[in-house]
Amino acid sequence: MRDWTFTDVERLAPPSAAAPADDYAFQMDEETFRAFYERTARSVWVYLSRITGDAQAADDLLQETYYRFLRAERAYSSDAHRKNYLFRIATNLVRDARRRHHMNYVPVPAEDEAGALQTDGDAAERSVRRTDLARAMAQLKPRERDLLWLAYAHGSSHQEIAESLGLKTASIKLLLFRARRHLATLLRGSGPG
Repeated sequence: MRDWTFTDVERLAPPSAAAPADDYAFQMDEETFRAFYERTARSVWVYLSRITGDAQAADDLLQETYYRFLRAERAYSSDAHRKNYLFRIATNLVRDARRRHHMNYVPVPAEDEAGALQTDGDAAERSVRRTDLARAMAQLKPRERDLLWLAYAHGSSHQEIAESLGLKTASIKLLLFRARRHLATLLRGSGPG
């Protein structure tokens, strides 16, 4: 398990006394940010590691996500809005990395799923299904993967998904339907027989 502690780089300096208070209404003090980071860092890192398939890339993207979040100078009406904006930054960073490196990150099973030898028949069957799911997810378009991950692994609402991916809320239901249908087609093609 990762240790989610602050480094010197992650520490926030308080706003200068000379600046008007309204200019810093969007900023969080160090304690507030620390609490927000501790509540959100794990879920953002898991999201990044699953859609990139690379723990080191997820570490780098997580750091850049929080850096950009702090530099954005945006006002947030709630903690949920902060979290949605954080996921939107993370998603955009992955898209930028894909374009920059011409790569298509693929989700991978968690270490305990990929590395464990299964002896029980049910456990072996679950392992096969997970492997099939990981292969099918790898064949999806990046946006389809992002939609499905946010909806089903992360449990985000349609509005949260829309905010995270920069889409219209009204389109999420249809996009999820199409992504599920595409995934089902791929899974039927990977099954026995």
